Amino acid sequence: MQYVLAIDQGTSGTKALIFDAKGAICAKGFEPLQCSHPRPGFVEQDPDALYDSVLRAVRRCLPRFDGDVRDISGVAISNQRETVVLWEQDGTPIVPAVSWQCQRSLGICERLLEKGLASHIAARTGLLIDPYFSASKLIWLHENDAKARAAIDAGRAYFGTVDSWLLYRLTHGAAYLTDRTNASRTMLFNLQTLDWDRELIAEFDLTALRLPEIRPCASHFGMTDLDGVLGTAVPVVSMIGDSHAAAVGEGCLTPGLAKATIGTGSSIMMNVGASQRSACDGLVSALCFATADRVDYAMEGIIVSAGSTPAWLKDQLGLFSDFAAAERAFSEYDNGDVYLIPAFSGIGCPHWKYPGGAQIVGLNFSTSWQHIVRAAYESIAYQIKDVITVMERAAQVSLVELFLDGGLVQRPFLLQYLADTLDRPVSTLEITEISASGAAALGLLQLDLIASLDAHRKDRTVLRHIEPGIGRARAASNHETWLNWIARL
Repeated sequence: MQYVLAIDQGTSGTKALIFDAKGAICAKGFEPLQCSHPRPGFVEQDPDALYDSVLRAVRRCLPRFDGDVRDISGVAISNQRETVVLWEQDGTPIVPAVSWQCQRSLGICERLLEKGLASHIAARTGLLIDPYFSASKLIWLHENDAKARAAIDAGRAYFGTVDSWLLYRLTHGAAYLTDRTNASRTMLFNLQTLDWDRELIAEFDLTALRLPEIRPCASHFGMTDLDGVLGTAVPVVSMIGDSHAAAVGEGCLTPGLAKATIGTGSSIMMNVGASQRSACDGLVSALCFATADRVDYAMEGIIVSAGSTPAWLKDQLGLFSDFAAAERAFSEYDNGDVYLIPAFSGIGCPHWKYPGGAQIVGLNFSTSWQHIVRAAYESIAYQIKDVITVMERAAQVSLVELFLDGGLVQRPFLLQYLADTLDRPVSTLEITEISASGAAALGLLQLDLIASLDAHRKDRTVLRHIEPGIGRARAASNHETWLNWIARL
């Protein structure tokens, strides 16, 4: 047997998992991580702690592996996206890593918008001007941090997203590379040329910044023994951003297959095939994944408030104490014409409205707590429906099936109501480590341990498959009412 060691480096921690050639998990370990908030709106992480968490997670994983460590044939990496790391040639961080969550570059984004660059940037990168993406963070560092500015202007600053930083350290500086999915989230990458956009980089006054070489997700990225943890060096055989890895892990390999990760918020990504689609309606255009002989594009939409809405009703308002019990209670009710508009931080894609707070509408004297809790779960389905609707229109591709992962896939009512609202089947897989699974699949492909991603997809075990049911007409009517309430914001 041969195995792949997958590193899934996230914001709150790092997982290390060993997969066999069938995609089954043989062992795993986890190491938690912290973020710091030095000023309001600032979110940072220690680059050295990011790297150390990888080694610790692997050290936790290996003793739980029943096989021979010498049979681990390669390392696969999935990672949090957009986070900015700057370091010197010797691997010393120049500044703390600026998290994808950080809002410090709002003023930079406003300036770029005022200069009329939105359509120009969208046409080249597929992205919106937003603090979420790496470029505005880099501009802020160059303009506001003396150490960063000096290193960038002197040509000493190595820039990378987390994948590049980990690879550089894992290979002791021998490999300075990134993959196409992570590059496509920086707002420095041209989706047509599949390379860095030197014209945009010059426009951002970052010409002297060092940039990693870009390769497909399944590639040879260098050799590592994980600072001696493995005993012998093996190749790094795949790198991919975590949401893209989840799309591969879910099996979204053909146009019309989509995945939604439903946690605090939700990331929805649909495979749109071999041609890029223009960004619109708050959607972004990006690479889904890339191999040596294949590039698949995707459209992605972000929902700000998903699982955070019922959690707020539970933790802040105290309407119930147990999610499963609450679902059993409200599933017998209709929604009582009550709708919860979860605009805690505004309504995101595709509406982009900021009404100054969430709203519960349609209340009357017969309204019960069950109606309100049900409305919270329904709001998740409606938001996903709204994103899928604009995706289908922009990509001219119909949704075939939606694969779900994240904490809320344990809620049967939500899965059925989502299928009814979409009028499409929704499914969940037996495996829960979806991002690591996708990175591992690409690694297995690079090692020739699987014939193709499509063949590997057939080995997945579907845990739940839910078809639209008798509630479709009611869900469609309720969704129309939801849109009417949104229009009033």
